[in-house]
Amino acid sequence: MYIEHIVKAMTNNPLLKSAAVEKSSHLEYFNIAVSVDCVIFGYEDKELKVLLIQSDLEEFSGLYSLLGDLVKPDEDLDAASYRVLKDRTGLDDVFLQQVHTFGSVNRHPSGRVVSTAYYSLVDINSHKLNIDSNDLHWHAVKGIKKLAFDHKQIIDTCIKMLREQIMEHPVVHNLLPEKFSLRALQELYEAILGTPLDRRNFRKKIALKSWLSELDELEEDVTHRPGKLHKFKTKAVKSAVSKKG
Repeated sequence: MYIEHIVKAMTNNPLLKSAAVEKSSHLEYFNIAVSVDCVIFGYEDKELKVLLIQSDLEEFSGLYSLLGDLVKPDEDLDAASYRVLKDRTGLDDVFLQQVHTFGSVNRHPSGRVVSTAYYSLVDINSHKLNIDSNDLHWHAVKGIKKLAFDHKQIIDTCIKMLREQIMEHPVVHNLLPEKFSLRALQELYEAILGTPLDRRNFRKKIALKSWLSELDELEEDVTHRPGKLHKFKTKAVKSAVSKKG
């Protein structure tokens, strides 16, 4: 009887209200859409690139945008990002990391839309993209001036995070082939950081990280003196993935 009395008192508590009452008194708050945007970085021809698609909105005619979509009513946020990537590109074997949420009031011409950005790194040469029905292309990051929505800001935010991560973790392993030279690794870092690096200092810092295994193999088909090939240690790669997750 005592427990029943407590339960009844709680249900009659004037300070409590049902979820239905909360919604009915704040209808405008429940009319905000949620979306996801995927920033997919690749590396090719010594340039950091990002995957963009032609915007299908009249307000952004002629502009490119990131891969994105509204989150379905019965869909989790993370699941939505992987759905977008799979539907638009066919990619289903990449890891997406949540970066930041963008919620400027007027960021979307259709109404209030809050978007969460995800980013990933992929080897362009080893991932086959489904672009038959999409105007989907790789674009050099340094050449991007204007995009639809606030997508330029989203890319800049993701690059900032990427630049911070590559100094502490070997996350760039996804952008390189399995075997690579220290010269190629430095060129990749320079493309991401947007600045030239001193060869000696770079190699010293990389050596101190103990991320790489030196192979008894040399570069082939190069115009310069062939350098030794390296590969990321399995332990280092697993650590990078866990840090991103």
